[in-house]
Amino acid sequence: MDTAAATISQNHQSVGQADLKALKARQQVAWSAGDYAVVGTTLQIVGEELCEALDVRSGQKVLDVAAGNGNASLAAARRWCDVVATDYVPKLLDSARERAAAERLDIEFREADAEALPFPDCSFDVVVSTFGVMFTADQARAAAEMVRVCKHGGKIGLANWTPEGFIGQLFKTIGKHVPPPPGAKSPALWGTRARIAELFESPASSVRSAQRNFVFRYRTPAHWLEVFKTYYGPVLKTFAALEPAAQATLQRDLLALIDQFNRSGDGSMVVPSEYLEIVITRH
Repeated sequence: MDTAAATISQNHQSVGQADLKALKARQQVAWSAGDYAVVGTTLQIVGEELCEALDVRSGQKVLDVAAGNGNASLAAARRWCDVVATDYVPKLLDSARERAAAERLDIEFREADAEALPFPDCSFDVVVSTFGVMFTADQARAAAEMVRVCKHGGKIGLANWTPEGFIGQLFKTIGKHVPPPPGAKSPALWGTRARIAELFESPASSVRSAQRNFVFRYRTPAHWLEVFKTYYGPVLKTFAALEPAAQATLQRDLLALIDQFNRSGDGSMVVPSEYLEIVITRH
């Protein structure tokens, strides 16, 4: 590991290693549940916009970390980049592989942990993650790995839900019903400029960020709830952990949250969810 990446990894406080391993195992089970691809496909525009913000160029080597069903990978491949997509959930990579094949896009897929990327130092011109790496158990280690595999002068691009936005508040709401493990850091910290500075400012020559919105558009709030209860692992697992009465309370809380953000005015669901788009240029 080079000096910049090692500095990030060393200068942080984390829960004990055993706790992190347990948290990672729990998270992997959650993301393997349901079928995230059903939700993930709707987020495609975020990968497209991130590639534009990064100004990716044809022929660049691009790594998509915690790629899910491949939104950023597909966006980069459409721009004739040399793309490697990684995730620690094989089923998600299978979905991404099917999408790439349907569009005749050449993407390499590798099962890999964001906290231990199987690539040499300085392997990629661009390293990206859309709503993926933010959910790692050891945030500092994942950040250090992204820095390590990025070339000097290369770019790291992130799209992370903010704490104040709809998805940030969704996780806050489900955390009230099924509390996270002690010591676990909120994924939504990745959606704050302060946390990004902590993780990336030292090895960066520049850090640019912009607040953006992805709009969730569903037939009705009840339709959104049914989709997320069925396919979105963290919500599915939260409902599964509760007794029926507690499930009903959670459902009421989630519908109230949608009502707070919904701007449709016609019974459908049109909910903007704020995220932070970040472009980091490495020293």
